[in-house]
Amino acid sequence: MRYALIMAGGSGTRLWPMSNKKQPKQLIPFIEGKSLLSVAHDRLEGLIPVDNRYICAGESHKGLIQASLNLPEERFLGEPIGRDTLNALGYSAAILYKEDPEAVMAVFTSDHLIEPVDSFLSIVEKGFITAEENPDTLVTFGIKPTEPATGFGYLELGASLSDEARIVSRFREKPDLATATDFLKKGPSAYLWNSGMFVWRADTFLKCLEKFEPESYKSLMEIAGSWKTPAFEETRNRIFPELKKISVDFAVMEPASSDPDFKVASVPMPLTWLDIGSWPAYAETCPADGSGNRQGGGKAVMLDSRNNLTASSDNDHLITAIGCDDLIIIHTPKATLVCPKDKAQEIKKLHGLVGESYGDEYL
Repeated sequence: MRYALIMAGGSGTRLWPMSNKKQPKQLIPFIEGKSLLSVAHDRLEGLIPVDNRYICAGESHKGLIQASLNLPEERFLGEPIGRDTLNALGYSAAILYKEDPEAVMAVFTSDHLIEPVDSFLSIVEKGFITAEENPDTLVTFGIKPTEPATGFGYLELGASLSDEARIVSRFREKPDLATATDFLKKGPSAYLWNSGMFVWRADTFLKCLEKFEPESYKSLMEIAGSWKTPAFEETRNRIFPELKKISVDFAVMEPASSDPDFKVASVPMPLTWLDIGSWPAYAETCPADGSGNRQGGGKAVMLDSRNNLTASSDNDHLITAIGCDDLIIIHTPKATLVCPKDKAQEIKKLHGLVGESYGDEYL
């Protein structure tokens, strides 16, 4: 049977101060009043039945997520502590396999905007078919690069697996600008962005995990073995913090792409794909006025100011500026951020300094 897993962990520090420990970015209702997680969940309508959609996220956000999605407890897979994507996916795959040994699972993220949705659903259907017809294959979705981005991983494409999919011959992690520019010039027939979305049989992924990360496999299968028993929480909470922290790309996808027992294939996803991982990315979701100013939540009045982003968690709060260009101005009751757009990548560093200076109260 087909299932969907939405990964909703992560701290979203580059969207601080609106994204914080109590309400990380995927739960902020700043996409036309809906959260990114709600958008990701609703996007699956018509593809995966609601009863087959699971969420993997931090246990501390369980109540918020269940309330926002009307999600039953058995479809929330809580992590007591974040241990990167390998363990989130291994944990989820092990539980889905216990529920259904024939499970084919699609993995989605909770921080992307994708349009048009009808085309997205059609492409994911192709991914399911590819994984079902090639059970030894891990399928990833590749996005056509639109710029020489250095913040994304790239898929180097090889031979055709089918009319819909190409073998991934190599993963290229976050290249420098010169290398990314070369990838862009070679075009989408050679290189695609790694979207972080996948489809595979749960048992195939677990076989990869057993081969490439046997200690993690053993521990995650022990957790899954206690699923729906009185010992589950104790077992999970005892084992999870000791798991090796590593991404699925490094731990499984890269070694599987060169292993004779497995294949990694990419189904192209030629859509509008926006990773809402920073304030400049969020700005792309907001309409611009005649001076290029973009407004998220709250109210704003700009005088002789151009190309700014303003947002407030309080819809009645007014942000004003005179003679300001290319700024990010974000207001919350606990903190206000003012930052040049070209320094947005430094927000993560600033977040660390805030924690050092004032502790978790402002994080």
